[in-house]
Amino acid sequence: MTTDAPRTRQQRIADTLAMLRSPACDAWVASASSDDDGAAQPYLVPLSLVWWRERVVLALPASSRTARNVVASLSTRLALGHTRDVVLVDAVVEQTVPVADAQADLGERYAAQADWDPRTDPDGYVYLVLRPVRIQAWREVDEMRGRNLMRDGEWVESGPEL
Repeated sequence: MTTDAPRTRQQRIADTLAMLRSPACDAWVASASSDDDGAAQPYLVPLSLVWWRERVVLALPASSRTARNVVASLSTRLALGHTRDVVLVDAVVEQTVPVADAQADLGERYAAQADWDPRTDPDGYVYLVLRPVRIQAWREVDEMRGRNLMRDGEWVESGPEL
């Protein structure tokens, strides 16, 4: 347990952006599908994440279960950090871009931050460009209040600590 005082909202936003921009940033990516009986089939995988133009970018095979699930539902939840310094990102699919067709700056940014380059094996890989709609961050119970840093795709700079 940390003995640090709770961070301000501005410090949490700065820390969250630093985490999202950090080299070799990984996230747990949650998705779900339905089986033949309509029962939810949750799925969770770790993937490299890149922060590009205020968007989260993932690179993965288009045929993967995660890509299929996220594209079908048009949304996902990502978890970064560990349980004593967590960032949760709820995001919607803005674009699905085949790696071979991506803008040069997207490919370069992805390779630089993720520490691997899907352009070296582009067959079947896509970039999922995700627009964050809600971001939460907290370290300990004393930071649960004020954990919502983004709502409806907008950073919450002030207002009630919810």
